[in-house]
Amino acid sequence: MLSDELLTHEVLITWGTALAAFLAVALSAVWRLTRNVITIAHEGGHALLAVLTGRRLSGIKLHSDTSGLTVSRGKPRGPGMVLTALAGYTAPSLLGFGAALLITNDQIRLMLWITIAFLAAMLVMIRNVFGVLSIIVTGGAFFFISFYASPEVRDAAAYVFAWFLLLGGVRPVWELQVKRWRRQAPRSDADQLAWLTGVPALGWVTLFGLVSVAALIGGGALLLGRW
Repeated sequence: MLSDELLTHEVLITWGTALAAFLAVALSAVWRLTRNVITIAHEGGHALLAVLTGRRLSGIKLHSDTSGLTVSRGKPRGPGMVLTALAGYTAPSLLGFGAALLITNDQIRLMLWITIAFLAAMLVMIRNVFGVLSIIVTGGAFFFISFYASPEVRDAAAYVFAWFLLLGGVRPVWELQVKRWRRQAPRSDADQLAWLTGVPALGWVTLFGLVSVAALIGGGALLLGRW
């Protein structure tokens, strides 16, 4: 049983960091900057699945407008290509759920180390200057928090990161569909999946949305249930 003081501390961390992450996603002026982290997770998801399905990863680019590109070589169609295309929009949310799971099992430092390793692996494959700077700055922040920050700051940062991935995984799916309504994204991941599978692009956008919302609900329940 937690003491009243400790319980109050846990509640403040959980809700305070959730609010901070929500503002980082909801405020457009802030989102233009913080969305770069979601792009890193998005392109990292493409890259990871490309490698896991036996495709040859050629490189990753991250751009200042928060767009990105991951290029891999292999069969132009088939399960490997489908899973690689599917991974982008689902990666931030699934990574957020994994982060929440580690936090609730008191593995915050492990979560930070996994993130650092993930970023280091991506850095090897980055093929443009902005992308290199983005990875170095993000990785440097995680390195400092992991090894030099106080336990209180480290815990708060881990919560913010988990909440941000969970919340930040939802908004890009909505933005994608808005662009599709305006015919501004003819070569989106959803449209590529439609070409690969014959399933309409809207079906894939719906799947992206279901995964992101399910991860938010599940991950949020884990974080809130911690106290």
